[in-house]
Amino acid sequence: MIKRCLAFILSSLLLFGAGCSSKRGDEAGKTTIKVSIWGTPEEIDILNKVIKEWQPTHQNIKVKLEHTAYSSYISKILTRIAGGAAPDIVFATVDTFVDFYTKDAFLNLKPFIEKDPDFSINDFFPSIVNRFSVKDGIYCIPRDVAPFACVYYNKDLFEASEIPYPKDSWDWAEMLKTAQQLTQTDESGRITQYGFYTWAWMNFVYSNGGKLVNNVRNPTSLSLDKPEAIDALQFIVDLSSKYKVSPSQSALRNLGMGTQQLFMTGKLAMYGSGIWETPVFRKITSFDWDVAMFPKGPKGKRAFGTGGSGYCILKTSKHPELAWEVVKCLSGGLGQKIMAEEGLAQPANTKISEGPFWAMSERAPLNKKMLNKAMDHVRYFPFHENWRRINDSMIGPEFDLMFNGQLSPEEAIANIKPEADKLLRREEI
Repeated sequence: MIKRCLAFILSSLLLFGAGCSSKRGDEAGKTTIKVSIWGTPEEIDILNKVIKEWQPTHQNIKVKLEHTAYSSYISKILTRIAGGAAPDIVFATVDTFVDFYTKDAFLNLKPFIEKDPDFSINDFFPSIVNRFSVKDGIYCIPRDVAPFACVYYNKDLFEASEIPYPKDSWDWAEMLKTAQQLTQTDESGRITQYGFYTWAWMNFVYSNGGKLVNNVRNPTSLSLDKPEAIDALQFIVDLSSKYKVSPSQSALRNLGMGTQQLFMTGKLAMYGSGIWETPVFRKITSFDWDVAMFPKGPKGKRAFGTGGSGYCILKTSKHPELAWEVVKCLSGGLGQKIMAEEGLAQPANTKISEGPFWAMSERAPLNKKMLNKAMDHVRYFPFHENWRRINDSMIGPEFDLMFNGQLSPEEAIANIKPEADKLLRREEI
């Protein structure tokens, strides 16, 4: 009896062991490639869908997505690199790319591109490829582009005032005139409907022939003190202080809502931003809306700030060849098509951006195809490890005071420039 029990127990253990071995066998032979990302739940769902469709042809790879909050993304990734626990791939914007690249974190992807017959870097918008290229290397494969070139407008408000919709060929003067016609007040003189607002002040600087710094790739001094930039900044200030067509920062605080909500509630006729507003604006049911290209400057110049993003392989990756396959998956056509359909992002692949999932799509906004042309006029933030500090800690606070009418553009720039120039020259302050 005891022998039979022992035999049963032994056979059970063997069967259990075989079962565990089989389960481990499903993972055996697979190499895990870790990908650090941030983003909305919708974006993560899209990535998981893309990976699921790609997985059957890459049974030797297991992709592990690791989500990190954007606010701590850079510091946490750099800490992991220093601690020897870094992911293989990181998601980077055109600006966070600079933070990582200047820490010598990225692997040059050009050798992979040159020997891969299934991949062509020529399929992407040249400007973002150039942003991700340094000297003779390419360090990031683009996923999306994001020019700050959209002026969202409320069609119903235009029709109610019998004002023609804005055209892509319009300029500052036409925008201001339209904004004045669409700004409304009540009997007490309180503004109940604003004509125009944008946070993208740099668009005005660029389209007036101004620059942020003397050289985007190798900046050594701030150029916002030049007449072209000062005049542009004064025009923005005048939109709220002189013409009263834009809400000031203090007015927004008093209203208790952000500009996105202001537009969605019909209290803002035109809103300058990027295409990423689309998923939220598609929820609007009370009025129709579309986009027009950001207006040209007084001399007919067109230029916009821009975002965009892609995937990079860290130098510390132990499996760069497999990581390359994952990068191609994540920045490939399927993901870009889905994100385009959802309105989350403009594809970095020009063929997709010109096709039925973007330019030819009948989903709002109908005029999003103009963003393909806008990519010919984009300007990137300075390629410098201290730019984020300059922008967030110096320009941001001083410009808040300027846009509230507490400082003139000249005064604001005078407060910023000395220390900003030292940081650009990499001097101690």
